[in-house]
Amino acid sequence: MLYFIPAWYQENKWAESEQIWYVRRMHTEFDDTVKQIQLFHRSGVYPYQVLLLSFAPNFRHFLHRQGVYHAPYWSCFDAIQCVRRKRARVLSFHDLAWPAGVEFVYTPFVIVAMLKGEKYAQIEFGEDGNPIRIDIYQDGKISRRNLYDDRGFLSGSVVYEEGQPVYQDYYMENGAWKMRCFEKDGHVEINPKYPGYLLQYEGGEHERQFARRTYSCIEQVIQEVFAAYVRLTAAKDIFCMAMHVQHIQMLSQVLEGKKKILSFFGERYSVRNHLQFLEAVEDADYIIVDSRGNMERLRKESMGLLRKMTDITPFDSRVDFGVSQQLHVQKIMVPVDGLQEAVFRKLIRHLGEYLKENERARVHLFTRRAEWNRKQVLLEQARRALDEAGLEQGWAMENAERGTAENNLDAEKEIPVKFYVEQCVDELAVSKCMREQRIMVDLRDSPDLYLQIMAISIGIPQIVGRKTEFVEHERNGFVLKDLEDLQNILIYYLDSLVNWNEAVVCSYELGKKYTSDELLEKWKGVIRAVGRDSCIAAWK
Repeated sequence: MLYFIPAWYQENKWAESEQIWYVRRMHTEFDDTVKQIQLFHRSGVYPYQVLLLSFAPNFRHFLHRQGVYHAPYWSCFDAIQCVRRKRARVLSFHDLAWPAGVEFVYTPFVIVAMLKGEKYAQIEFGEDGNPIRIDIYQDGKISRRNLYDDRGFLSGSVVYEEGQPVYQDYYMENGAWKMRCFEKDGHVEINPKYPGYLLQYEGGEHERQFARRTYSCIEQVIQEVFAAYVRLTAAKDIFCMAMHVQHIQMLSQVLEGKKKILSFFGERYSVRNHLQFLEAVEDADYIIVDSRGNMERLRKESMGLLRKMTDITPFDSRVDFGVSQQLHVQKIMVPVDGLQEAVFRKLIRHLGEYLKENERARVHLFTRRAEWNRKQVLLEQARRALDEAGLEQGWAMENAERGTAENNLDAEKEIPVKFYVEQCVDELAVSKCMREQRIMVDLRDSPDLYLQIMAISIGIPQIVGRKTEFVEHERNGFVLKDLEDLQNILIYYLDSLVNWNEAVVCSYELGKKYTSDELLEKWKGVIRAVGRDSCIAAWK
């Protein structure tokens, strides 16, 4: 069995990041573990299970969003709360016990419960329309926050005093509280009436008793329960851990002597910033890194002590013909998150100079940051850069900022918009955006891995600031050494369909290295290497 231990935490808390439906998602849910699970789930070549350490009452919805609803999993908090239910179940707020005389007021976003003319409760819903949270008020201040499980029961409740959280209860399916975590010092109390927890392993149930009734922190409870589950697993089983500061120290203790694979993803974890955990990294049987560049960086940070290491991108490539040829305009995608300010200004200047020569070209500044004013901030930066270069600021002006001339008399004199902002947080929005792009210019120190894979899948040329395994110089893109050469490269690809088509063909050839089958072959090699001494079952 291959066990995946993800790093799905809410701001380094032992909790999920489920959001109410009308709030903009501030982060992407995609990471290495999500893609690894998708790969093994769809191929069916090897038995696996997800080991979830965080409190996630809406975990089924998360799996559904990732397209792996039936993925097998074990939840540490389900074990603590003795939850046996596995499937989602419809829960209506009408079925809850409300005080007599309560009146429900329906708004476009939430449902408010009014009692005697005052706000009594506010009901919040998830993306699938299920109630996930109910805030209860007293004298205008929140007094309790109930958290509901998508399997149809109250899973947790936060109690407030004077608007501040005091403690959080975790409930069993029968409505009794099992564990109470206090906000002030973080200590945890176990309900003496229910002193045990429930481990479900390979179709069987194993009841265990908590070692104590009081713990100094919730991590101690999680470690005890998780360690009990690990003791049920076989010696030949392999644990693939997503590297994260939240759990690495605990996992190093619990999984001592077990076969371990560590998975590094992007900037989520840096050995340089967490040298105290270098011993845990060295103890791993194998290291998987999401890109060749990050692998070399990790090898340097670990002072060359890591030996068994390979790069396996979590994103697979696939032929996905874009629609840029069907558009009248030629969209130039420019990722800007993390781009140095000086480079940004020079880049805008050179792009502006090119726009004077190519009337069809448009620049699309791409960002994955979700701040509400992110679009306005980027356009303002672009206008300043254009102004410094002596170019037209109106190219980066939104229509709402222009105003509308009376009777549209000055329409012919209106300055066209040539700079746009693409604000995409989740991968679905990113994919939709990229299918319309003609070329990508990513001059950041660390180009986005997902964008590069998408670029070779769609077949668009890439201009990057440093060499990567996803760009073959002068074939499917250019490694730009001097910004002064940018305009000539844009002319090379955008003024000639022949050169652009050659880049498309090269991209598709390069993408063959990153198909699901190729990634699975790499995983097979890793698992064989890790399990060489343990009679691991053969691949199907």
